[in-house]
Amino acid sequence: MSPLAPFKHDTFRIIWIASLASNFGGLIQAVGAAWLMTSISQSVNMVALVQASTALPIMLFSLVSGALADNFDRRRIMLIAQLFMLTVSAILTVCAYFGLVTPWLLLLFTFLIGCGTALNNPSWQASVGDMVPRDDLPAAVALNSMGFNMTRSVGPAIGGAIVAAAGAAAAFAVNTLSYFAILFALFRWKRDVAESPLPRETLGRAVSAGLRYVVMSPNIGKVLLRGFVFGLSASAILALLPLVARDLVRGGPLTYGIMLGAFGLGAIGGALLSARLRERLSSEAIVRCAFAGFATSAAVTAVSAEAWLTCLALTVSGACWVLALALFNTTVQLSTPRWVVGRALSLYQTMTFGGIAGGSWLWGVAAEQYGAANALIGSCLLMLAGAGVGLRFGLPEFKSLNLDPLNRFNEPPLELDLKPRSGPIVVMIDYEIHEPDIPEFLTTMAERRRIRIRDGAGHWALMRDLENPTTWTESYHVPTWVEYVRHNQRRTQADAAVGDKLTALHRGAVPPRVHRMIERQTIVPEHYERYKQPAEMH
Repeated sequence: MSPLAPFKHDTFRIIWIASLASNFGGLIQAVGAAWLMTSISQSVNMVALVQASTALPIMLFSLVSGALADNFDRRRIMLIAQLFMLTVSAILTVCAYFGLVTPWLLLLFTFLIGCGTALNNPSWQASVGDMVPRDDLPAAVALNSMGFNMTRSVGPAIGGAIVAAAGAAAAFAVNTLSYFAILFALFRWKRDVAESPLPRETLGRAVSAGLRYVVMSPNIGKVLLRGFVFGLSASAILALLPLVARDLVRGGPLTYGIMLGAFGLGAIGGALLSARLRERLSSEAIVRCAFAGFATSAAVTAVSAEAWLTCLALTVSGACWVLALALFNTTVQLSTPRWVVGRALSLYQTMTFGGIAGGSWLWGVAAEQYGAANALIGSCLLMLAGAGVGLRFGLPEFKSLNLDPLNRFNEPPLELDLKPRSGPIVVMIDYEIHEPDIPEFLTTMAERRRIRIRDGAGHWALMRDLENPTTWTESYHVPTWVEYVRHNQRRTQADAAVGDKLTALHRGAVPPRVHRMIERQTIVPEHYERYKQPAEMH
């Protein structure tokens, strides 16, 4: 399949092109902020904290943003985020122009821009699956990485030239103007939003549902772990690059921009090679190569005193950066149904950017104590250890799972007048299982338990009738009737195999019987009249 196939879809193509302008401005702003910090502060740690202050909000707020992305119009969320970042960037430009920026004020502005990024990213990444069909999703994710790194290949160098010629305020002004392209593209996008018949989840329940889904999805958990380790170790190069440019190769802002450009060029190459590598290598092999390549780049950067050699090493690290992060992102998206994809991606971002933020601080402290070169050697050793983590927590291969809704559930007719918030609801399902089939039944029920809990059930249990040993009963609880309906609507086509297998193992004359019950507490007689009203949670 062509790596450019997603460009056939107009919406993706237009927003991708607009994102180039926005990313271009963001990278120029990053160069301005990093170099401005070297001018107004002598602290090595403060320089490293510029990157940390941008990554920290993504770690802190992405999960909430993911819940918003799954429950509200993603296009509107992106518009709000872009307008917020436009406002913050404009204020930063004015403050820098009048010389009002202090080290801590600069960190505050970069933190606020990071907050806008945290709000925008889950909606943007989840929207890719709305713009292109599933078969084109890996290529679309790679193109997004390539687009960002196309701008990285030239943006930082131009940013360095702008800072050298006109100061940091000019770089911030360019970033402010760059938001208008993506705002225009988002205003043009007429996204079809399917209205759900169910009430919107509360924020707390949506966040807990996302956490529960990821915890009960082992493959996603492996991606989160590897993303955290990669961010923690690989962040050293980008966090310390201003110091590498200033101290190790004795350059200025233009040198720093050129080095970032070399990193971006390598990333473009990595994005273009990713599809071919996926055809020839396993996901785990690609990630281990990315860790090893980044470790080599860090070691060369630490010992090099020549700008050309450092740029060559940075080209390798840029390719490894994209190969690893694009593969992590794609694995999460292909392993997650649409109802929770924003939250799953936000948790991936929380772990990865948490690693980047923590690593930026860690390597900044290490550089202050032991020098930038020694800090890079330390990050090299951690990257090699990160490659070894794959021996125990290897990444899964891409699977052609059909995660579309199963749509087999029909809300049953009820004799009680339930309200949506009525509950708690207890569900019990009876099976007739012959003795030879019990091992297979128990194995399948273990998978059923994971799916039930993943999709919102609690207090799951499997019971065997002591008087009729062939009778087995599965039971679980959900808080309310509407959550019971939501739980069943979350079932995917891929989950159907488990239900079909259990039905095949059932030996009764009629299908497995489902009991749907509402829990009630015992009451004293004089309070009975109050409980004759329609059943509601109390």
